[in-house]
Amino acid sequence: MPEAAVLIEPVPAMESEAEVVHPVGIDMVHRTRPEDAFPRNWVRLGHDRFSVAAVLPHDHPFFAPVGGDRHDPLLVAEAMRQAAMLAFHAGYGVPLGHHFLMADLDYVCHPEHLGVGGAPAEVDVEVFCSDLKWRSGLPVQGRVGWAVYRDGRLAATGTGATRFTSPQVYRRMRGEVPAEGISIPRSAPVPTARAGRTRAQDVVLSPTARGGVWELRVDTRHPTLFQRPNDHVPGMLLLEAARQAACLVAGSGGILPMEASTRFHRYAEFGSPCSIGAVVLPHATGDTVAVQVTGHQDGEPVFSTVMSGPRAEA
Repeated sequence: MPEAAVLIEPVPAMESEAEVVHPVGIDMVHRTRPEDAFPRNWVRLGHDRFSVAAVLPHDHPFFAPVGGDRHDPLLVAEAMRQAAMLAFHAGYGVPLGHHFLMADLDYVCHPEHLGVGGAPAEVDVEVFCSDLKWRSGLPVQGRVGWAVYRDGRLAATGTGATRFTSPQVYRRMRGEVPAEGISIPRSAPVPTARAGRTRAQDVVLSPTARGGVWELRVDTRHPTLFQRPNDHVPGMLLLEAARQAACLVAGSGGILPMEASTRFHRYAEFGSPCSIGAVVLPHATGDTVAVQVTGHQDGEPVFSTVMSGPRAEA
């Protein structure tokens, strides 16, 4: 049974006769802690178009501000992902408890509109759904587009492909994999600052004997990355691993990943080493750098991404 919805106080919004503003329960965005749920309310703008009011916190312990006092691009990506889950659950009636599986996720952030300034940022996330395939009156897969506005200015865009499965179908698909995995890392993390982090508990890579290759460091006790039982490594942890690997190869100061194009090929499983490799791509211009990051487990590709953006200050 899904947990009872915990309502988050909605941000004040203008309401017209044609637009009904709905509050958000954190279960609709698959979170268990209110501080990790960023949408506040939503409005249907059209049959396949929604507007989600969200707040980007300025003091989140994991999604902390990055170079030049900007909101973390991965915070923006997570807000977009949560807005999509909300649209499908609340807008299309996908039942709570269904699994939300993303095959790819691309985003572009505009840092000039992501300044923090010591206060939360209220943003409007427009969600566009397309190429929907239906079964028994419910969407089972489709594409999602996002446009994030702050004070009327375009702060980020993104696209992704997603599909949904019922708990019963998901368990059949996963076979004998336990429904809840537990992982406590035994290897030391890479140096915190070199990974682009300020807290050792947020470092998700361990060193290896191979240059440009690290081992994924999974700690299911992490309060943000693991909010409820999971049978595989979450995609957000893989994106964070990619960011940290990109920082490690980008040189002094690392990289601010304002753009990313990611493909998820298979699940990353608990209990088996997952290697993360990174290489700086040629043709960097000025302070901008692009890094290709790949993850492999048991000889098979898990994910691949290209992250690009300005070099962070050392």
